[in-house]
Amino acid sequence: MWKELIKIWKSHSLLDQAWNESFKMLEIDRTMFQEAVRVLRASDTAELNEDIRKLDKKVNKYERDVRRKVMTHCSVEGSGDLTSGMILVSVVIDIERIGDYCKNIIDLAHHHPKKLNAGKYSESLGVMEQEVHSRFDRTIEVLRTHDVDGARKLMGSYRSDVGLACDAIVNDLVQGNCAGLDCSDATTLALYARYIKRISAHLTNTVTSVVNPFHRLGFKEKKKK
Repeated sequence: MWKELIKIWKSHSLLDQAWNESFKMLEIDRTMFQEAVRVLRASDTAELNEDIRKLDKKVNKYERDVRRKVMTHCSVEGSGDLTSGMILVSVVIDIERIGDYCKNIIDLAHHHPKKLNAGKYSESLGVMEQEVHSRFDRTIEVLRTHDVDGARKLMGSYRSDVGLACDAIVNDLVQGNCAGLDCSDATTLALYARYIKRISAHLTNTVTSVVNPFHRLGFKEKKKK
């Protein structure tokens, strides 16, 4: 189904423009994530490239533009492309939410200006950060090439590669197992791990569109009996 949708989008100028803008949104999110992680985890000041803060507004603008183009196209051309338009609008909602969580990390860095001390969680946190970096790249590639197998791998590995590790850190901190961390570091770490998990989850939601029909976007693939 995904290949057919791509053909529909590319055959209509407005849908093609909206499709291309969704990739611009993802690429902006990736840049925001990289800078947010750098400032929170590698910098002893809250100094931030101020252009990064403006990027979230750019993502929001693109989302509104995608919605407008999809609505205009369907209004003019009729309901024939309604399903493909709804799928694209759903995808950009997840992409916009990724930008919000990246901004949340930037806000954490602002209120926690010293480099985040993750204590005994440093290694596992670093692995998660690298995994999310990789998932940004793989998500963009999967969507561009409508790679069904690649989408299934990302969907199947989210829980084991990111979700469980984030939950382990947060649950440990909530239970008070935070020796070596002060209150500021422990609180920031718990929030940061949760934001990483949500970013990864929304990336996973976007690739479900390669595999699932509209009514199952954001959910596991339904296996045939």
